[in-house]
Amino acid sequence: MDSQLFIGIMSGTSMDGADAVLVRMAGSRWQAAEAHAFLPYSGRLKSDLLALQNTGHNELHRSMVLAQELSRLYADTVGRLLEEQNLKPEQIAAIGCHGQTVRHAPEAGYSIQLANLPLLAELSGIFTVGDFRSRDLAAGGQGAPLVPAFHHALFHSAGETRVVLNIGGISNISVLPPQSPAFGFDTGPGNMLMDAWTQHVWQQPYDKNGEKAAQGKVLPELLDRLLAHPYFALPHPKSTGRELFSIEWLLPQLSDGLDPYDVLRTLLEYTAQSIADAVAVAAPEARNLYVCGGGIRNAALMESLTARLAARQTAVHSTSALNLDPQWVEAAAFGWLAACWVNGIAGNPHHATGAGKPCILGAGYYA
Repeated sequence: MDSQLFIGIMSGTSMDGADAVLVRMAGSRWQAAEAHAFLPYSGRLKSDLLALQNTGHNELHRSMVLAQELSRLYADTVGRLLEEQNLKPEQIAAIGCHGQTVRHAPEAGYSIQLANLPLLAELSGIFTVGDFRSRDLAAGGQGAPLVPAFHHALFHSAGETRVVLNIGGISNISVLPPQSPAFGFDTGPGNMLMDAWTQHVWQQPYDKNGEKAAQGKVLPELLDRLLAHPYFALPHPKSTGRELFSIEWLLPQLSDGLDPYDVLRTLLEYTAQSIADAVAVAAPEARNLYVCGGGIRNAALMESLTARLAARQTAVHSTSALNLDPQWVEAAAFGWLAACWVNGIAGNPHHATGAGKPCILGAGYYA
C-alpha cells in the first residue's frame, strides 16, 4: 500500500500552544513522524480559555468565538509545517485535530474540545477529522485517555510489559502488556498545579526546569492531605482535568505562612508520587517506563520520579529511546487517529476508556 501523509494537531491541558506533527502512514500502519511545528498561545488566549473552565457570563458566545480563534491558530501551525517541509495541502491526506479541552465531564456524558473543524478545513485546504472523544462517550466510555491504542501500535513489546507516561497538564499512563490489550488512565495532576502555583505567586507561566521547586522542601502534612484526594482511590478506567485539580481547589488546602518554594516542591512531589503509585497498582511487573510530554523538561520532576520508580525496579526513559521525540508523541497520535478514520478502523482504546465496544472515532469535514 502506498504511504500517505497526515498531520496531527494537539493543544493540551497545559494550554501553552499548538503542536503539529507530520506523520507517514501506510493504511493504518505507522511508518514515521517526519516533522514538527509549534505556535504558542498568547497570554490573553490562555486566560480566556482558562475562564471557560467554570460557568460564566455569555460563555456559549465566548466559546464559539474562541473556537474560531483556535482554528485560525491551528491553520497557521499547519501552514508553518507545510512551508518548512515544502509541501502543499493536496499532499496531505487529512488533519487530525484534538482541539482544546475546556470541560471534561464524562460522568455527565460529555467532554468539550474547542475547535471549529469546518473552519480549519476551509483555512488549511485539507480534509479535517476531529471531535474524537464523543463517539467513545456515546459507547459508555470516558472519552479519555485516547492515546493507549496509539502507544500500543508504536511501542508494544512481545517480551515485556511497558508503561508509557505522558506528563502534560494532567498525567496519564498507558500500560502495554505483551499478551493482552493496552489499557490506561489519568493518574492525576501533571504540570497543572505546579504551573498554576507558579503563575499565582511569581506571575510566570511555569517553573523552568523545576528550578524554583528545587529551592524548596517537601511539606509532609500538605503532601499527605493532597494525596488523600478521592480521585486516587477510584478504580480505572478513569479520567480527570482542571475540574478536580485547579488552583481554586488547591488554595483552601494551604495553611497560612507557607513558603511558596516549599509549596511548589510539594506539588512537584505530589505529581511524582501519584504517578509512581498508579504504576505500582496498574503495572507492578513493568521494568521500563517511557516518558513524553512537557513534564519531561522539568529536571527536578524527572529526578524525583526516577528515584521513586527505581525503588520499585522500574527504569525511566524518554520515548526518544523508542524513536519518537517526547514532544511529538501526543500530536502524532491524532495524525494516527485521522488515518484510522480515513481507513475505517476503530481507534478507541475501549479497555482504557471503559467504552462498551471498539469505535471509529471522529467526524470528518471536507476542505
